[in-house]
Amino acid sequence: MRGRSLGEARALRAVRASVVTTVLVAVLGPVAGLVWHAVAPTVGFVVVRGEAFFADGESQAPIGADARFALIGILAGLLCGLVAYRFGGRGNDVPLLVGLAIGGTAASLLAWWVGHRFGLSHYQHVLRTGADGAQVDGPADVRAKGILIFWPLAAVAAYAVLEVIVKRLPAGASGEPDAGGRPDTDSDRDGDSDRDGDGDRDGDGGLAAGDGGEPGSGQAHEVGGGELDLESAPSRRDVDGREG
Repeated sequence: MRGRSLGEARALRAVRASVVTTVLVAVLGPVAGLVWHAVAPTVGFVVVRGEAFFADGESQAPIGADARFALIGILAGLLCGLVAYRFGGRGNDVPLLVGLAIGGTAASLLAWWVGHRFGLSHYQHVLRTGADGAQVDGPADVRAKGILIFWPLAAVAAYAVLEVIVKRLPAGASGEPDAGGRPDTDSDRDGDSDRDGDGDRDGDGGLAAGDGGEPGSGQAHEVGGGELDLESAPSRRDVDGREG
């Protein structure tokens, strides 16, 4: 049951991260649409039998409108990918990528819709009521529909490139706070190893503090790789008596 509850919690967290990312990216679409409307070049049309034709067949304005929309989408996508990677947190890579892809697509469509709405009603009115030869400025429009995916592609690509370059450290790696709230650095671990090594030497083969280097009564001396207990060894007089 506990494992199941943990799995459900992780799934819920992943869905929440994806939804939040999608919404935060999508709301940028109308803002980008306003910017696109402000910088897009004006495209002039002439009305002939209720249909609009380019007033200047060699005008680069339609291409310029598409190019500006593509540039805005790429810059916005790169920014979204950078922010998502910076503040998304470890372990949310897949939900964040899904949110960037869906949110970037929605934002691009919203930017197109908002920017195209400016002047659209007047343009349509002139087409319905205007005489042949009447000229009217058309609203900003995207004619190369493929550029609509530039925003999500740039966002996902930026996130992926940062993941490859930075390679976020896993949990518990150097620099992560330890149990006491202090980052566990390499120098701390080296110091702990040195202290452990000193403790082993003191406990096994070192001289006890306060002994002055002299062995006490009953302590074993190492002689030729063996041990000799001075306290248990018989005195010379006892040895001589037994021999006599």
